[in-house]
Amino acid sequence: MLQIKYTMNLIVLIILLIRTVKVVSKNVSENERALRAEFVQKLLNKQNKFEGKIKLVGGSSKYEGNVYIYHAGRWGAVCDDNWDDEAAAVVCRSFNLSGIATVGSQYGEATEKFWLDDVICQGDEPSLSKCVFNRWGSTDCDKDEVAGVICMDERQLPTNRKDQDSVQLVYKEEKLRDVIDISMSKLRLTGGKNIREGRVEIFLNGTWGSICPDGWTVYEASAVCRHLGLGYAEQALQTYVFGFSNIILSGVSCEGNESTLFDCKHKQRGNVKCPGDIGHTAAVVCTHFLADLVLDMTVIERSAHLQDVMMYQLQCAMEENCLSRTAYEVQKLIPDWQYETRRLLRFTASSLNAGNAEFRPYLPKHLWQWHLCHMHYHSMEVFATFDVLDYNGLRVAEGHKASFCLEDNTCMNGVQKQYSCKNYGDQGISVNCSDVYMYNIDCQWVDVTDVGPGDYHFKVAVNPHARVAEQNYHNNAALCNLRLTSTYALVYGCRHERP
Repeated sequence: MLQIKYTMNLIVLIILLIRTVKVVSKNVSENERALRAEFVQKLLNKQNKFEGKIKLVGGSSKYEGNVYIYHAGRWGAVCDDNWDDEAAAVVCRSFNLSGIATVGSQYGEATEKFWLDDVICQGDEPSLSKCVFNRWGSTDCDKDEVAGVICMDERQLPTNRKDQDSVQLVYKEEKLRDVIDISMSKLRLTGGKNIREGRVEIFLNGTWGSICPDGWTVYEASAVCRHLGLGYAEQALQTYVFGFSNIILSGVSCEGNESTLFDCKHKQRGNVKCPGDIGHTAAVVCTHFLADLVLDMTVIERSAHLQDVMMYQLQCAMEENCLSRTAYEVQKLIPDWQYETRRLLRFTASSLNAGNAEFRPYLPKHLWQWHLCHMHYHSMEVFATFDVLDYNGLRVAEGHKASFCLEDNTCMNGVQKQYSCKNYGDQGISVNCSDVYMYNIDCQWVDVTDVGPGDYHFKVAVNPHARVAEQNYHNNAALCNLRLTSTYALVYGCRHERP
């Protein structure tokens, strides 16, 4: 009874408070309203000022620590998936320093939500937010997977011989075959349930040892499976489930098309430093059956063209963040923004599955996203990326397509279509079928309104982060020449490369 009475009194008090606020608000003078509006605007400007800012947390100085980025009014962590020295260079440049990457929450577990995952940088971007990554807040990372950096001035590097050697172990990358006797070196998988899986061990200087999993990706795993004649890499694992042995090799880095692991680069061997969880080693699962997407370069060259479109026709695309930042500034500043135009570089992208297994999205069906504008589910957040680059490789414009659905649009003779985006159907790309995104589909473009006339590179990539395993990744991207004028765009000279 007392509880009910207390609750009723609380409700009455809240109602009286609301009425009081309303009365006070009604009596506010125009000058007071203007002051309040100015105060709110200052708060908003402060948020915009910090947008994309970086801070380092947990280090012994302000120049090292876990990386946090400011977005939408709050700080968030950065996941260490695909985190490397190029990304660290972008972060440390804000301090006018050089830097190296750290992973595995080296400076403590995440204290905020993750904002960025699968960050891919060239190293020359003006800020971390200009690198390629999954959409803001989209991540599958745990709190012990925070990316970090150590920033330092190159002029302050140690000069005595002992310290200089240790620094070279961190920075210098060399191909294995250039520094070891490959006739006396071997590779094997151990600890697995069958010969196609297990912990990767390498025989160096008369002893077997494991490989540090720091930076271990499907590209390195592909070289291992090819080296052992076991086909292709289905999974690249950083795990303890296949057992543990002394780690004698770290910093392994492959392009993904090497015939042996000995063609890959490394940073340290012998007595090595391996960050991350104790007991975790590099492991692989190999298979002879995988998809293989091949991006059709001819279709891109033939279909690319410019189109000027009024913004009232692009409202659905704007909801999915498919235009460049200035479009949203126009929306805020110009009352009749709907009648402003954007210049779009439109093109068709066709991806043929030339492998011997179906290409399926990595997210389970219950995690697919419903897109109201397109009226169907999208199964992959980042299936393709579109970038306009200058001749120094600096990104000057990029596509902002939020996510993608996968389906069989066209198939070779005798092949039956089985995947469709309609009616919550299964999604994927069958063997010898193509997923085709036509140039007239929303967001199948790059907003080049702010790009001046001139010669550029145009890069289109599918499965850019290798989230789905494939036989070959060096046919997933098309790097083309792009000539932009005031009246037309010409895309030509495309060639295949890795995303």
